[in-house]
Amino acid sequence: MSEMTATRITTVSRVKVRSCFRVLGPGLLALATGEAAVRLLSPRASATAPAPVDPRDHFSALEIERGRRFARPQLALALARVALQLGTLGAVVRRRSRRPSIPSAHPIAGGAVSGAGLAIELLLPGLPPAAMMRRRAIAAGLITQSWRGWGADLVKASAIEAALAAGGGAAVVAASRRWPHGWWAPAAGGAVLFTAALSTLAPVLLDPVFNDFEPLGEGDTRARLLALARTAGVRVGEVYSVDASRRTTAANAYVSGLGPTKRVVLFDTLLDRYGREEVQAVVAHELAHVAHRDVLRSIAFTAIVAPAAALTAQRLSWALSAERGTPGALPALALATGIVLTVVGLLASRLSRAVERRADAFALELSGAAEAFVSFERAIALQNFADLDPPRWVSSLLATHPPTAERIGMALSHIDQASAARP
Repeated sequence: MSEMTATRITTVSRVKVRSCFRVLGPGLLALATGEAAVRLLSPRASATAPAPVDPRDHFSALEIERGRRFARPQLALALARVALQLGTLGAVVRRRSRRPSIPSAHPIAGGAVSGAGLAIELLLPGLPPAAMMRRRAIAAGLITQSWRGWGADLVKASAIEAALAAGGGAAVVAASRRWPHGWWAPAAGGAVLFTAALSTLAPVLLDPVFNDFEPLGEGDTRARLLALARTAGVRVGEVYSVDASRRTTAANAYVSGLGPTKRVVLFDTLLDRYGREEVQAVVAHELAHVAHRDVLRSIAFTAIVAPAAALTAQRLSWALSAERGTPGALPALALATGIVLTVVGLLASRLSRAVERRADAFALELSGAAEAFVSFERAIALQNFADLDPPRWVSSLLATHPPTAERIGMALSHIDQASAARP
């Protein structure tokens, strides 16, 4: 090996080491910030600990095996979809590194085009696993929508994603040209504002694109919901029923919106297939999210984590590509952002599990319907083909809700407490 070659290798190695440290520092800061955010925002553990529950005490071996055979391949396909999309971005970055982009006369407009193009390009590798997941769900009886309807939804969702990606691409290129080294700061601020705006506007602008929402009519369910809200001291905004049955047999409920768009939404499948006490237990859980302002909690998590996460994504994108402030830099930034958000998502899931545990405890206290809660958890787990005995790494890393057995255990603890309190 010649002296010149050795010097070149040494120089390249030093550059790579420096690049690693430039990414490692912000990355560790992002992890520390995320951990601090989870600890700060996680509610205190309930004074009532869940009773230890073996899934086999509430579900048959056949039911447990059926859930496992459905849920675990679905999870594998979902993870494969993410891996394929990140791999596609990696291939785009490698291709661009061999052929640097030609400077654009209109870089901001080019950023919009590049952002939209990336959104469409990422759709394609995700289609096969998504179609396989859908086919398995149809076979299980969870899907009621036709393939044509699914395709129409896919077109609408892709158009929305492409439009948002176009805006994001233009904004990032503009910011990186205005602040070549510090654009991560306005990017973080923009991410927080976007999250808040989306939380506020999605219920009235995006959700109606895919479903029909009707105010819950006068009747026993609405009267009970409003009575529960008064007992909890909660202003629920509006209460809606959504036509979920056009797509699925699954039952659910959720809270969305902020301020004037705040609402509780109940699936029509929930209202049609479950008894009064079970619906009341579910509604009480959703009222817990309103009472504790959990939508704002998720925005607060984004606000705390975004600066360090944006800095990490910036440094990682620089390590992946030499492009700066051009549309050609967006694939590397998208890949870096995807990697960072995957890690941050694990922390967000941990926070979500703590929030859901508190909502369960609140619902059990508010509704006084612990038996109905157990009945609903058992029924919904079977209806949705849930993994009733998930691997520990799934329940402690990926899951956004506690396992079914733990939620049943919480209800059983409340039943035991109520029995002990009776004279």
